[in-house]
Amino acid sequence: MLTRLLQQNEILKLAWIIGVFDPTEPARAPMMAYNTRIVLLGTLLLGMCSGIVGAFMLLRKKPLVGDVASHAALPGIGIAYLAVEAVSPGAGKSLPWLLAGASASAACGVIVTNLIQRTRLIKEDAALGIVLSLFFGAGIVLLTIIQGMKTGSAAGLGDFIFGKAAAMTAMDVTLIATASAIVLLVCFVLFKEFAVLCFDEEYAAALGWPVKQLDLLLTGLVVGVTVIGMQSVGLLLVVALLIIPPTAARFWSNRLKPMVLIAGVIGGASSSIGVLLSATITQLAAGPIIVLIGSIAFGFSLLFGTVRGTFWQLWRQRTASRRKGQLDLLRACYEELEQTLSPDKFDGNQTVHQMPDLTAYPIKQESIVAARGWSPGRVAELLRSAILEGWLRQDSSGQLRLTDAGTRLAARAVRNHRLWELYLIHFADVAPSRVDREADMIEHVLEPGLIDQLEKLLKQDRPNSVPASPH
Repeated sequence: MLTRLLQQNEILKLAWIIGVFDPTEPARAPMMAYNTRIVLLGTLLLGMCSGIVGAFMLLRKKPLVGDVASHAALPGIGIAYLAVEAVSPGAGKSLPWLLAGASASAACGVIVTNLIQRTRLIKEDAALGIVLSLFFGAGIVLLTIIQGMKTGSAAGLGDFIFGKAAAMTAMDVTLIATASAIVLLVCFVLFKEFAVLCFDEEYAAALGWPVKQLDLLLTGLVVGVTVIGMQSVGLLLVVALLIIPPTAARFWSNRLKPMVLIAGVIGGASSSIGVLLSATITQLAAGPIIVLIGSIAFGFSLLFGTVRGTFWQLWRQRTASRRKGQLDLLRACYEELEQTLSPDKFDGNQTVHQMPDLTAYPIKQESIVAARGWSPGRVAELLRSAILEGWLRQDSSGQLRLTDAGTRLAARAVRNHRLWELYLIHFADVAPSRVDREADMIEHVLEPGLIDQLEKLLKQDRPNSVPASPH
């Protein structure tokens, strides 16, 4: 059924459109298109599974378990080849037996790592490095021995190290598809259990869930994905499929379900694009290209991810800094008018929503510069942004005046600042000479609920009123 699916004419047309083969060469084109479809389907499934399983391991803070499993699988391949070759000469290249040996060896490597970590005598990174080096060294020794055999040079075991996606057959894709389906089914059925295990292992244990068994199953999924991925990208690069897609997805969402889906999409897309580029450009290995495409996706996510991307973080910081400066400017305008106008306009009996009309009084830029100690350039920039926001306006003579919206916002900023000043003076024993600086650090993050608590704590007789300055 899988072979018939791969031979559909629609896929041939798609391959022709993207330039994978030339239909004017009938003797060569069908073979190229068929082989490309084989590799494309296998790597697509592998990339999706790697991204989904890797997301759980990343949140479990064990992303390098796949690295240990991939390197530890190499001696298992050598032992399986030697064992099968001893029983049935010439049958050592049997892929099922080689993968079975790789799975057993990879599982042994992960178990040995966990046993070393339980001794608490060696840190986790040291344990990973020791086991990784030990098993990989043993695998290289076995491959050297196999290369010295008569049939060793034709065994092609070196492809498991660097990967050879173009050598995959329909049987390989069927095996990868079956393993991928099992991995995806397990992740779907146990999604809630894996989620709780990743975020709060102690809570999962308190619920009576088999935490150790779930952790062992998740590790087994990593081993399985690692083993089936060696055929396409090689054991040196398969760990990249487990780490790069979920790490890139982390920049796009803080929720688990979207993150897992995005990781699967990035893994599948990276694998597919890498295979198509490898099929289009001769002498271009698919495995390294897949990893490079994934790295490009990671770099793009690092810069432009909507949740954690560097660009948007800098933009939010810049916006928050500009907003803070604007509020400080409005507070400075309010305090300047408070000092220059008659005191009866600021007797405290007026609420924030019933402020005296301050829009008729001009504000001098020089006074703000002198009062706040800001540079004239910064004051000019803040004034321009406040005018654009509609909080300040320029009259026909060029003088600056508060608008109604600016008056309300300025009064609210002054009120929050002075409430926090009063709290610091009465309850934190902060000297009045230093309270202004201390209040500047926190006033812009006060939530409405906290403002209400401050009013009750300070026993304000007139809620929403602007307290008098404590200085």
